[in-house]
Amino acid sequence: MVLKRGTNMKAVFAVVLMVATLGVTAAGGFVWVLHHYGRGLPDYNQLANYRPPMVTRVHAGDGRLLAEFAREKRVFVPIEAIPKLVINAVLSAEDKTFYDHPGIDIPGILSATVKNVLRFGSNRRPVGASTITQQVAKNFLLTNEVSIERKVKEMILAFRIERAFSKQRILELYLNEIYLGYGSYGVAAAALNYFNRSLHELTIAEAAFIAGLPKAPNNYNPAKRPRAAKARRDYVIGRLVENGHITPAEGEAALAEPVTPRPPDEIEIARAEYFVEEVRRQLVSRYGEDGLYGGGLSVRTTLDPSLQVAADEMLRQGLIGYDRRHGWRGAVTKIDLGVPRRSALAELKLPETPEAWRRAVVLKVDAEGADVGLAAGGQGRIPLSRLKWARAALENQKRGKRVRRPSQVLSPGDVVFVEEVSADSKDTAVPPGTFGLRQIPEIAGGLVALDPHTGRVLAMSGGFSYANSQFNRATQAKRQPGSAFKPFVYLAALDHGFTPSSLILDAPFVIDQGPGRGKWNPSNYTKKFYGPSPMRIGIERSRNLMTVRLAQNIGIDTVAAYAERFDIVDRMPRVLSMALGAGETTLLRITTAYAMLVNGGKRIVPTFLDRIQDRNGKSVFRHDARPCGGCRVETWEGREPPALPDHRAEVADPRSAYQIVSMLQGVVQRGSGRRVRAVGKPVAGKTGTTNDSFDTWFIGFTPDLAVGVFVGFDNPRSLGRGETGSSVAAPIFRDFMKRALAGRPAIPFRIPPGIRLVRVDPATGLLARAGDRRVILEAFKPGTEPNEKRHVLDGSEGGSVLVTPNRARRGLY
Repeated sequence: MVLKRGTNMKAVFAVVLMVATLGVTAAGGFVWVLHHYGRGLPDYNQLANYRPPMVTRVHAGDGRLLAEFAREKRVFVPIEAIPKLVINAVLSAEDKTFYDHPGIDIPGILSATVKNVLRFGSNRRPVGASTITQQVAKNFLLTNEVSIERKVKEMILAFRIERAFSKQRILELYLNEIYLGYGSYGVAAAALNYFNRSLHELTIAEAAFIAGLPKAPNNYNPAKRPRAAKARRDYVIGRLVENGHITPAEGEAALAEPVTPRPPDEIEIARAEYFVEEVRRQLVSRYGEDGLYGGGLSVRTTLDPSLQVAADEMLRQGLIGYDRRHGWRGAVTKIDLGVPRRSALAELKLPETPEAWRRAVVLKVDAEGADVGLAAGGQGRIPLSRLKWARAALENQKRGKRVRRPSQVLSPGDVVFVEEVSADSKDTAVPPGTFGLRQIPEIAGGLVALDPHTGRVLAMSGGFSYANSQFNRATQAKRQPGSAFKPFVYLAALDHGFTPSSLILDAPFVIDQGPGRGKWNPSNYTKKFYGPSPMRIGIERSRNLMTVRLAQNIGIDTVAAYAERFDIVDRMPRVLSMALGAGETTLLRITTAYAMLVNGGKRIVPTFLDRIQDRNGKSVFRHDARPCGGCRVETWEGREPPALPDHRAEVADPRSAYQIVSMLQGVVQRGSGRRVRAVGKPVAGKTGTTNDSFDTWFIGFTPDLAVGVFVGFDNPRSLGRGETGSSVAAPIFRDFMKRALAGRPAIPFRIPPGIRLVRVDPATGLLARAGDRRVILEAFKPGTEPNEKRHVLDGSEGGSVLVTPNRARRGLY
């Protein structure tokens, strides 16, 4: 059949018209799609200032890791620092034409479309063809919703992102943002979490494994799905060979490697829960929650891990020691011995205990001891000798009858805590499997140690167990310091003309407190009176009546001013009882005040932070902001230490401060703190006990370390008859100092200019005579040494009366 020329032309014209119409329609549709879905899209320019959430790390003073704070544990690595192997592996697995396409991969989209058509109705997830740029658009600007609309928006944003940013920037965003399982955000975190390596240390097989994870990290978990993990890794290795990034031989060697994540090396992590929580609070107050959990801060704290271990152990031992003195409160609970022991013990919700303690159930009790079954399996025995302490706890901190039979303490089915022991108090070996009975103390307390020259908090323990109570008794418990406040009354007196040898009357004292408030008549702890006594004895023996007379003489306004100047309290009530420590303060505040005594009367502010660096390594905080031009050198080469300016304000006359230090040394040598003498090195300090022994303290120092200890119940009540700062807090201080100073030389207290050391009789405060047995070197300001005519501060209308030496009592020691 032959077509006519006119007919042929009409057909061609119709086809051309149809194609043109379809083209215009398609173009119009394309423009409409761009207009419709391109409206209201997120601003992709925000990627220019992208600051990914990064982990904040907190380190001890020696560099050991203390804690990490993060919502997403990410280590950001610039693209220039990411090895080519890692980049090539990711591109081979995810987007081999990344450097060639304009944001979307047209051939890949067509291939995926065909596959999805063939899979239609199979309920299988649609195949994607997302480029890395599209994934950046989705991860940063869109959601994970599976829909055509989201896909179109993703493509539009990919085009825009490619026009606005370089390929390197897009790849940098992707490699640092993508989630790769195991809590890993970004390839650097994945390298650490899966293989405990940096990116540069990864092998070909390891890099290929990480590169295969973006598709579905949970599906390739090597612990749960090792086959799938290996298959995916091998696929990426094959693509690396195919694309010419590694040789076939290298590929074969990589395929032969097993997919075995390496457990992290033993990283020495310092434990200091109460300290870390205080640091966390301070960081939140400075930088907010987002700054802490995503700011990527590097925080160097003041913590000394060895001192922290000593603080935790000594405080715990001291609390346990007090608790044992006041009896056994009974088993934690009771279980039926007929049920499986291990599961029954494991299901019990019991308080946290020290690591060495074990859960156990009493299986049998006989005349010689008790057999116990351990929660972790196995058995042990508690001999009668290890139950002797467990006399029944009675009211008012009293104890029941002596333990003569194990049945007085335990019975079958009792759930208790035990600790394996290997030697008794005389270091005599005991049979294996011997356990001691343990009890979580009801009593609480805190210990804080700091550098008196800088205020750096070196250790802090806020209680027996952070897991059981996050309340920090070192910083949050406001309690009465009792006699621990007295040194500041005496300091005020020394600045107002008194000397360590000044005589103060120790006799009954009564004061009318005003209309409707009755009369106040304080007394000494011993309920006795000792007559005229040197000021030194007043502080060494913690004489209440001498302290009150002294405070009345110099004025309670003066005493309050010193308390506020040393930051013991914000504002002290102008009431005479405050001189005996009736005002409330925290352990950290009063320990810092004592530190200002031993450092020569210089103001310090306690700090837990040495330095903070931002994510870029720039220091944004330094506790010591003094300039040091000679500090930044590569080698020291025997240079002289740089001279640093001292900007600390003076809060007391350094001579008066040393006089107090000397008297507090006497507290340890001859007074209420005699238990601390066992430290065997120059130590000074003061006990503190409030009315009815509600609060007990010991605050003290060496020339370069200030330490405070507080012990009391969280709901204040008496610690019991005879329990004081000397019996409860001082032993904890002593044991801590022995550990802290072990192996260190004995350093004497530093004497400032303007002090004369004079030999005196401590009982009278008079100059020592030939033949006197008890003589000390007393510190005086020049011209204030004692003479034969002295006055006694007695509170009379004139304030004092003149006495001769024979009226001053001797033999007080």
